[in-house]
Amino acid sequence: MEIPNLWAPLLVSAVRDAVLYQEQLLNSETLRERADYEEHLAQLSQFLEYVKAEYKKVESEAGIPLDKLL
Repeated sequence: MEIPNLWAPLLVSAVRDAVLYQEQLLNSETLRERADYEEHLAQLSQFLEYVKAEYKKVESEAGIPLDKLL
């Protein structure tokens, strides 16, 4: 799959937001199957690392430094 460079910052930001949301959800007292959420967070975190590495390849074309997105 190829993501247009214009959308690359949005992808990084969306995945980062998903990781942050899942981290906060794990702090919630209402979860029943905590292990499922922990696994999902682990996968999202790995995906974020992959997306960041791919973003670095197109950072100059995307126009926004990765540090500013995070």
